[in-house]
Amino acid sequence: MGQISNNSAVTSYASEYSYRTEQTKKNETAKETENTAKKNRVSGRTIGEPKLSERAQKYYDRLRAKYSNMDFILVSSAMKDEAERNKGMYQSSKELLVLIDEDKIEQMAADENIRKKYEGILDNAMLQLSQAKKSLGSNADGVKSYGMTIDDHGNASFFAVVDKSLAKQRDRIEQKRAENAKDRKEAAKEAAEKRAEDRKDGAEGTGNRDSGNYVTVTANSWNDLFRKINNILTTGYEDPHMTKAEKALGQNFDYTL
Repeated sequence: MGQISNNSAVTSYASEYSYRTEQTKKNETAKETENTAKKNRVSGRTIGEPKLSERAQKYYDRLRAKYSNMDFILVSSAMKDEAERNKGMYQSSKELLVLIDEDKIEQMAADENIRKKYEGILDNAMLQLSQAKKSLGSNADGVKSYGMTIDDHGNASFFAVVDKSLAKQRDRIEQKRAENAKDRKEAAKEAAEKRAEDRKDGAEGTGNRDSGNYVTVTANSWNDLFRKINNILTTGYEDPHMTKAEKALGQNFDYTL
């Protein structure tokens, strides 16, 4: 009889332990579901109206603190394509602007492997940026902002907002040197004609203004991005080997800000 009683007690204890364990799991699951289901608007720079769960919001705060030299802009799922098309509009005084969508933040908050993958991309971006910026030398001041985006497959792309008026300034300097090399009499004649033309334009209200000096350059690697930046700041074009017709066509393409 004693043996039967002991077995009964063990069975009862095991059953109670299993019940408590199952309830604990259910409570944790319910709490987890509540934590991820309820989403709130996000503070800071945003595109659209992105919302994050409590867990994702806490992770996003940690991410921004960890990469304090980056300026994060959170993009709603509905605005991803538009943000990609207009990314040159979003500039920052920090070293790197990062456009990242709300879905990625949720994934990074929930999955450690995904989190490590994307944070690794951010780490590498800063390393590559620091190394590549040195290659610009005196042209560095011509870049107003650097940025990056990460697509749904984990591929990073990079962009920069460049002031191509520096190339125009170089052209004007070279032109002035050429003018100074001309015969003094011819140069004086040209200057007089130019002044007369300027006075005429001023009277008619048709003076010309430079516009569209800022261009957004995009690339899939830092090396390619900086090659394009150097070309623009040196020649005014991403590809200096284009024909005159191709350059004229490029000037009509709406990529200026």
